[in-house]
Amino acid sequence: MANLQKGVLDKVQHFLDRKKVAYEVIIADDGSTDGSVAFIEKFISENPYFTLIKNPHYGKAGAVTTGMLKATGKYRLFTDMDQATPIEEINTLLPYLESGKYDIAIGSRSTFRKGAPGIRLFISRSAIILRKMLVGIPEITDTQCGFKLFTGDAADTVFTKLTKIKNGFTKIKGTAITFGSDIEILYLAKKSRYKIKEVPVNWLHVETRRVNPVRDALQGVKDLIKIKKNVLAGKYK
Repeated sequence: MANLQKGVLDKVQHFLDRKKVAYEVIIADDGSTDGSVAFIEKFISENPYFTLIKNPHYGKAGAVTTGMLKATGKYRLFTDMDQATPIEEINTLLPYLESGKYDIAIGSRSTFRKGAPGIRLFISRSAIILRKMLVGIPEITDTQCGFKLFTGDAADTVFTKLTKIKNGFTKIKGTAITFGSDIEILYLAKKSRYKIKEVPVNWLHVETRRVNPVRDALQGVKDLIKIKKNVLAGKYK
C-alpha cells in the first residue's frame, strides 16, 4: 500500500511542478486504519504544498466536502486517490473553465469502461435510468467519474449548501462509496445555475476492497430516494 501511495503522490507532485503554477494538494483521509496516514504525514513533511485532513469515517461525501471547502484555489479539482483518471486529465478539463463559459467541468468515462467488471457496468447503467427517473439531470451521462473541476465560487457555494442540508457529517459504518453523493453535488450545482461541461477523459478500472458493487448499489438507491425526498421538501432551494 505504501509503495502505491508513494507512486501516486510522486506522480501528482511531478506533474504539478512541471506546470509551473501555484498549487495545493489536499488529501482528505476518511478514517483509514491501514497505515496510510502515517505514510502521508511523512510525505507531507517533505512536500510543503501537500496538506492532510484527518476525518472520522464520514464516507465519500464528507471527505470530498471537507477537502473542497478547505481549498483556496481559483480552480479546485477533486480526484480519487487511486488515480483511475490520471491527474494529467486536468489539462482536458481546465480550458473549459478558463474560457469563462463554464463553472464546472466533469470527467466522463466511455460507455466501455476499460477493465470494469460486468456487474459494475450493469449497475452503472441501471443507476443512470433510476437517477433520471427520480432526480433528473438528464443532460449528464456520467455523474460518477471521480474527476470534477470547479471554480472557487462554484465549489464554495455547492459544498457549503451540501454541508447545511446534511447538518454536517456524522461518523458512519461501511464504505459509503455510493453514487448518491456525486448526484447530490451535481443537482445542487444545477439548482445554483452553474454551467456544467461533461468532458470525456481517460479512465482505467482500479480494483479495491472498499467497494462491494451490490451493497453499494443498494445504498445508492437509498441515497437517491433521500435526494428525491429533499427535492420534494424544498431543501435544495
